[in-house]
Amino acid sequence: MTYHHLSVLVHRRAEKYGERAALKYRDYKTAQWIPITWNQFSRTVRQTASALVALGVEEEENIGLFSQNKPEWFYVDFAAFANRAVTIPFYATSSSAQAQYIINDAQIRYLFVGEQYQYDAAFRILGFCSSLKQLIIFDSSVVKDPRDVSSIYFEDLLKQGEGLPHNTLVEERTARASFDDLANILYTSGTTGEPKGVMLHHSCYLEQFKTHDERLTTMSDKDVSMNFLPLTHVFEKAWCYLCIHKGVQICINLRPADIQNTIKEIRPTLMCSVPRFWEKVYTGVQEKINETTGVKKALMLDAIKVGKVHNLDYLRLGKTPPLMNQLKYKFYEKTIYSLLKKTIGIENGNFFPTAGAAVPDQINEFVHAVGINMIVGYGLTESTATVSCALPTRYEIGSVGHVLLGIEVKIGENDEILLRGKTITKGYYKKPRATAEAIDADGWFHTGDAGYFKNGELFLTDRIKDLFKTSNGKYIAPQALETKLVIDRYIDQIAVIADQRKFVSALIVPVYEFVEAYAKEKEITYDSRQELLQHPKIVGLFRARIDTLQQQFAHYEQIKRFTLLDEPFSMERGELTNTLKLKRSVVSTNYSELIEKMYEE
Repeated sequence: MTYHHLSVLVHRRAEKYGERAALKYRDYKTAQWIPITWNQFSRTVRQTASALVALGVEEEENIGLFSQNKPEWFYVDFAAFANRAVTIPFYATSSSAQAQYIINDAQIRYLFVGEQYQYDAAFRILGFCSSLKQLIIFDSSVVKDPRDVSSIYFEDLLKQGEGLPHNTLVEERTARASFDDLANILYTSGTTGEPKGVMLHHSCYLEQFKTHDERLTTMSDKDVSMNFLPLTHVFEKAWCYLCIHKGVQICINLRPADIQNTIKEIRPTLMCSVPRFWEKVYTGVQEKINETTGVKKALMLDAIKVGKVHNLDYLRLGKTPPLMNQLKYKFYEKTIYSLLKKTIGIENGNFFPTAGAAVPDQINEFVHAVGINMIVGYGLTESTATVSCALPTRYEIGSVGHVLLGIEVKIGENDEILLRGKTITKGYYKKPRATAEAIDADGWFHTGDAGYFKNGELFLTDRIKDLFKTSNGKYIAPQALETKLVIDRYIDQIAVIADQRKFVSALIVPVYEFVEAYAKEKEITYDSRQELLQHPKIVGLFRARIDTLQQQFAHYEQIKRFTLLDEPFSMERGELTNTLKLKRSVVSTNYSELIEKMYEE
């Protein structure tokens, strides 16, 4: 297969596929999915590339994209590559403070914003970002601030590219484009809260195309992929580039909350997702089983049991299932399994890559039992996503699959997973010390994840680095949140809980004397400290103070639930080190019941 540079990839695919649909997006006014052909995609990228020159974009310049998933995102991305510029994505939910840090760190002059939230967040910090020259707004319904004299709408920018007035310069730049050029800088949360910009070069994506072509042999230009995860996430970003490389149609889901409806409207063959998506499917099925009685319930339970035997005990191990099991499986395939897949919207499924957090074994077994081809994998921003993934027919429950061709993996000290290869980042943007700490003299990248190999498959055990990942695949830096909240006069100690959880929660040790003084002032009566800390007015006091302090954090980083403890963390119980640092694993064990209570539905 021929491998093209991202600067020309869309145009090469347009030459091959012409009037076939490359992208689709949902028009919310008409509830219709609007197709964009490969030819249209190519023309709009060329027009955008010319408009970027008119705007003043230089080669190797950093351009910001602060938006939810939209077709315009792809236009700007590939137009930037044509100009040898670098794109830097922001999460659509990023706070003004987070956006400000990235803009200043990367010296961004032009920031493309999606809807009202992103525009408002960006406009608020214009005065704090000396490099920021202009906002370009994707959504024409965004209402500009009356003081705004510089921002323009994307549709007006596009007019500057009509007739391709700067095409000669764009083509000269594209001719100079190299696989050694920087493509993206993806900012990740650090344990101290200061984000690090992961540099991904065009060579990283080229290598990912090669390794995935070798592994994902059933993926073809007949496939339709639902773009559901944010394009800021390396998993979705690298996946969409791969889809364009393969000629796969991409259907863009604008609003993450709509996925359960949009997936039924599209009925895709492919979709990247985090384990949380499948957890919801599993929970839905369990609820349905619990509501059902009699023969129907017995059939549903038997279908899952039969599927486990057929797919997990036999086919997965390369063995032929017993004849009776095969007959029962075929019956359920036409009835219960197909109905379940149709209800979700995945009856046309080819395979579904899943990563970003650990997949619970129970979920993994269930999904495979009902015949859904979920491919579990492991990767990082620093490895341009996939390091390993399951084989469609050979997988071990609990593993993250076989390592992709061309990537070297070894287990280092403390069972740390070390990586080396062409997909691995060359380092962190403008952070030589952090780069030196992460990549050793022999070129091994230290992931901070612990794991081991068994029968050629990679298994993860725990996270060495003090960085949490929610079950939605979002990174949380607990120390940043704790450092922010512990400054409150009512808070003495705090332990943020988030790793492999649906949302962020916290255990809080209050400053008891201040709480008692507040209770006296408000005439709150109580018989014990425990009773006082559970009083609605006290809980409300802490809720208000926490919400005020965590405003600068993105929505997914904020504490949703908390428990006030009636005694402090102690060294005696092993919860604190000699230097009074929190031992998170001990806290998790000692307070497991209280923690689980916070996650009860």
